[in-house]
Amino acid sequence: MPERDNTRINERIRVPEVRLIDETGTQVGVMRTDEALRYAQGKDLDLVEVAPEAKPPVCRVLDYSKYKYEQAQKVKAAKKHQQQITIREIKFRPKIAEHDYATKKGHVERFLRHKDKVKITIMFRGREVTHPERGVMILDRLAEDLSALCQIEQRPIQDGRNMTMLLGPSKAVLAGTLDEEMAAAAAAEEALRAAEAEDEAIAASEAAARGEAAQAAAQPEADDAGFDAEEADVAAAESEAPDDVDEAPGPEAETTSDAEPEEEPAS
Repeated sequence: MPERDNTRINERIRVPEVRLIDETGTQVGVMRTDEALRYAQGKDLDLVEVAPEAKPPVCRVLDYSKYKYEQAQKVKAAKKHQQQITIREIKFRPKIAEHDYATKKGHVERFLRHKDKVKITIMFRGREVTHPERGVMILDRLAEDLSALCQIEQRPIQDGRNMTMLLGPSKAVLAGTLDEEMAAAAAAEEALRAAEAEDEAIAASEAAARGEAAQAAAQPEADDAGFDAEEADVAAAESEAPDDVDEAPGPEAETTSDAEPEEEPAS
């Protein structure tokens, strides 16, 4: 059912006199109501009571239909700029499995992307309440995993057998620049990795060059050492050979003890 319009205009204005503001916004002054109405009708406009609590009431000369439309647009614009805050709640257990943790974290991320606040509750049962550090560990892990999307509005607090923490959407989420910032961060990280890989390649190339230079410098020394070793081997072989060598007798030097002396001829 539409709201009833209680604005008094034209003949519905019953007070004897009013303070009149003309169609240009200029204050005319206090005059009798019937005179103000005739003035408005002469301009083919309406006499509208805009401040009924004033003494005397303030009335303006204007087009009431246009006035109502403009007021409705202002209300609509005000509602559009108002942020409706919705608080969601996700419950965890201290001994939650990894798969369940990932699923619930996905729900929290979806709520934050919708610009909702999220109340995280850790439910303790039995003797679990004697180990609140487990709940704090889960809450801190969740806040760190979603640090790009959230900001902590309420730190973990113990409330009986429950521990709660309140997360709100980050400034990037509220401004609608989250994806751009995440893309820029990813690009910066990729550039950093590429620079580190390039530095490692340069260092490896320099190390290989130094190794080749050292090997080239060591080669003449190795050749000299080999030559010296060969000379030492030759010298050792010569030193081991005997100094006196018996020569075999030639055929002219051979004599036999059985040879008879030649007889001299008789004279």
